[in-house]
Amino acid sequence: KGTLSNNTEVAVKCVSHDSEQGLREFMAEISSMGRLQHKNLVHMKGWCRKGNELMLVYDYMSNGSLNRWIFDEPKKLLGWKERRRVLVDVAEGLNYLHHGWDQVVLHRDIKSSNILLDSEFRGRLGDFGLAKLYQHGKEPGTTRLVGTLGYLAPELVNVGATAA
Repeated sequence: KGTLSNNTEVAVKCVSHDSEQGLREFMAEISSMGRLQHKNLVHMKGWCRKGNELMLVYDYMSNGSLNRWIFDEPKKLLGWKERRRVLVDVAEGLNYLHHGWDQVVLHRDIKSSNILLDSEFRGRLGDFGLAKLYQHGKEPGTTRLVGTLGYLAPELVNVGATAA
């Protein structure tokens, strides 16, 4: 978290600079997020690369991630109305990414910790480090799994096949 000279609070994301993947993710996030403008996406204000320091500057989301409100604060649960609104917000953001821009943007890492909540608990999709851009009407050229590992049936890990 930081504060600009005009007292605007911002979030600063420092990207690992020790690896080629860190630099690739940084450049992907700049090239995709820097040009995207939608009310349900976290707005990137700017970026900086000085030597080995790689930083992205975003609007500050005062209510943190959806993950926090689901798992970390059981005393402050979001009501069903607020949960639905967050889901609709994220769906509108995804619709924009897939249909509302010059290219199709595949986020490739949708999870509750990448859904951020602003001061009014409006959902915004963030973290575009794994995003890929495609032309409308073209098939993505990759089937490689990326992002955060989701659910795997236990028998798939143990046996190599799922129970049918």
